[in-house]
Amino acid sequence: MNKIPFAATLAALFLVACSEPPAPAAPLKLVRTLKVGATINPTAGTSGDTANSGTERSYSGEVRARIETTLGFRIPGKIVERRADVGQAVKPGQVLARLDPADAALQATQAEAQRALAAADLARTRDLRTKNFVSAAALDARETAFKAAEAQAQLAKNQAAYTTLVADRAGVIGQVLAEPGQVVSVGQAVFRLAPDGEREIAISIPEGEVTGFKLGQAAEVRIWSGRDKPIAGSLREIAPAADPVTRTFAARISLKDADPRLPLGMTATVRFTGTAGAGGTLVIPLAAVFQQGDQPAVWKVGADGTVNLQRVKVAALTDAGAVVSEGLAGGEQIVAAGVNLLTAGEKVRIAVQAAGK
Repeated sequence: MNKIPFAATLAALFLVACSEPPAPAAPLKLVRTLKVGATINPTAGTSGDTANSGTERSYSGEVRARIETTLGFRIPGKIVERRADVGQAVKPGQVLARLDPADAALQATQAEAQRALAAADLARTRDLRTKNFVSAAALDARETAFKAAEAQAQLAKNQAAYTTLVADRAGVIGQVLAEPGQVVSVGQAVFRLAPDGEREIAISIPEGEVTGFKLGQAAEVRIWSGRDKPIAGSLREIAPAADPVTRTFAARISLKDADPRLPLGMTATVRFTGTAGAGGTLVIPLAAVFQQGDQPAVWKVGADGTVNLQRVKVAALTDAGAVVSEGLAGGEQIVAAGVNLLTAGEKVRIAVQAAGK
């Protein structure tokens, strides 16, 4: 009588042992993400911490005059005296250098002698004309010769004065390009003069970052000798071509309310805010771009870890990354690596937080 329940119990235990356990849930895919518009902290290592939450970039530069004048002699000759040195402040009309005046003086003397001879010939011809001994044409020829000789004499006199090089305006000598004993040609640069007036900061922008700038963009300038006093400025000019040696683009930052007597050549730091977002553009890593047909896109990560495809417009591809002009806003979180393994609507695990540009 007790064998049947025992057999049934064994059968039940056998069936339970043979049944498969429920399949475990698939693990969430691991991805790396970045916050659009965050700057890279070079000391962050693998921790993913960022130095700044905005899009700030700093560049070293130097104080320059907005207008720089090259001074040279208007005649050729040998320099016999130089009276100005680098960094010297000069006034209008101040003598900077002199040429050997001997040749110019001889030319002036010769031209004056020719003028005197032409004047004497003209006087005799006029006297003869009054007596009707010469024709009117002969008188006209003498008058023309006298005018030419007079002009040549005045020109030679001016040339003799050009042996002295003077400053045409107030400023500071930024560079000396010739020395006494040197023979210079007409117009050869002898001095580089930085006139008094507006000061600027000259910087160099790497070619991978130049597309993120826009003329008129605000900047903050700090002179190293007075870091506690920032000066407001704006991006005035970007060179249209890169330097063939450094592969950087020269740029000028105009200063607002800066002292016009600010010493030239001083080192300064220029900080731009919103560089990556200038003109509505952002720079993201190339690995973050997912190609969906002919349209580039990125994976946006929601607060709950869900990814969704966001189409973007890529304005340019640079060494720094992809310049995105439409589709993204600063502060949004996107997938930086592993974009080809995801599907819309799935949840992901976020690895080390990367920093964007």
